[in-house]
Amino acid sequence: MPVRLIALDIDGTLLDDHSRLPESNRRAVAEASARGIEIALVTGRRYDFAMPIARQFPCPLTMIVNNGALVKSSAGETQMVRLLPRGVARRVLDMTSEFREMPSVCFDRPRENQLIFERIDWEDPLRGPYFARNREFISQMSPLYKCLTEDPIQIMFTGSVERARAVESVLAGSPLRSEYSLAATIYQNRDFGMVDVIPAGCSKGSTLAEWVGRRGWSREDVMAIGDNHNDLEMLHYAGLAVVMGNSVPELKSRGWRETLTNGEGGVAAAIEAYALGAFS
Repeated sequence: MPVRLIALDIDGTLLDDHSRLPESNRRAVAEASARGIEIALVTGRRYDFAMPIARQFPCPLTMIVNNGALVKSSAGETQMVRLLPRGVARRVLDMTSEFREMPSVCFDRPRENQLIFERIDWEDPLRGPYFARNREFISQMSPLYKCLTEDPIQIMFTGSVERARAVESVLAGSPLRSEYSLAATIYQNRDFGMVDVIPAGCSKGSTLAEWVGRRGWSREDVMAIGDNHNDLEMLHYAGLAVVMGNSVPELKSRGWRETLTNGEGGVAAAIEAYALGAFS
């Protein structure tokens, strides 16, 4: 069965280790779109942080962002949204008070005050560059829970791998665990980790499944490519799952097809082999 939709993670998959889009990936995605295949960027990034990547393609894209909590077109039209109840968000902040340097609260807002931190250290060696790139979208409020005047999209914890694993353990073992979902992304080579608290039942995979169902298609019509822990549900859902050569060991152990690394144009190689090959 030919591929009708290609779901692509961004960081560590579509982009190389310098956060650049390889030209081979750009060409392969554009060619797939020209042949009628829908392209979805499925990412933990916020919409506005993912759009600089989307704008490098000469074709419309479906944007499944915030680890599945929000779906927009690349033209900015909201297609689906799932919010984290503010009461749940407040309890998450309360139970993680020992990690107060890590969380930010993300809202579905046009531009300003999308991402609220309790404190921003512009010189932070891990997060400083992220803060600088997103200066127009972020602000501070102390204590952080005071920003919860509406339901957010998510709470995002960022920091070292050790701190990310520690907060993930607290959140995974909480009596409130059924009231939210977790999505972890770990970059061992950079000693950087992210743990997202998103609405219960939400993931890249569940949102992709709902989106595909709305299109009248099935999982057999979907090819997905990813590299990290938060891609697991998406890859499990797809009829054709491909993991990057640089993927975390957990994904490589699943027996899915493997492509080249993100530095070698692995996305292009996979699209050419498994999606465009059907047109040869």
